[in-house]
Amino acid sequence: MGYLESRKNLTGSALGIAGLGLTFTGLAGAYWPIVVAGLYGAGALIAPPERPPLPDFPDPSAQLDELRDDFGKLRVYLTDVELPPAAAGRLTELTELLAALLDPGWVAEVLARDPEGVHALSRAVRQDIPEAVDTFVRTRWWTRLTPGTEPPERHLERQLTVLHKEAESLTTSLREVEARRQESHTRYLEDRA
Repeated sequence: MGYLESRKNLTGSALGIAGLGLTFTGLAGAYWPIVVAGLYGAGALIAPPERPPLPDFPDPSAQLDELRDDFGKLRVYLTDVELPPAAAGRLTELTELLAALLDPGWVAEVLARDPEGVHALSRAVRQDIPEAVDTFVRTRWWTRLTPGTEPPERHLERQLTVLHKEAESLTTSLREVEARRQESHTRYLEDRA
């Protein structure tokens, strides 16, 4: 059934019909079946190949829905982890900012139009935060007590600070994108008037 609708069959059929036209005008003569079949075959050979269908990638809103689910799992994991007060405070600030970015609404709509922003947010939720916290949790107690080394709490605080700055820069860029969009719409309306 697929071949009947293919480009090769349609092109071959069109040239085969042209061969029938040649037959009715008397140009094909007694060899009309060979002319019609030959034109059909030539059409089938010269027709462009079928294009493969585009892959069915999820739209950005579906990606954000999956990311929200993963963020919920991360928050459950983080509630079970005991962290020092300074790191816990930084982590709370970071998760609140991420929750605001992932909250359904206009921010999520703006974020859905920014694949790099979705990727950065995904990397933070699925990789960076869990790895930073898990690395701290897995640190052996004797590593914390080793004199002369920097405590793992400081590393965790620095990592969470860097992640918070990344999330803030994402928020700033989204805000700038929305401001540019509003300015361009204003210019469009002014030019139209």
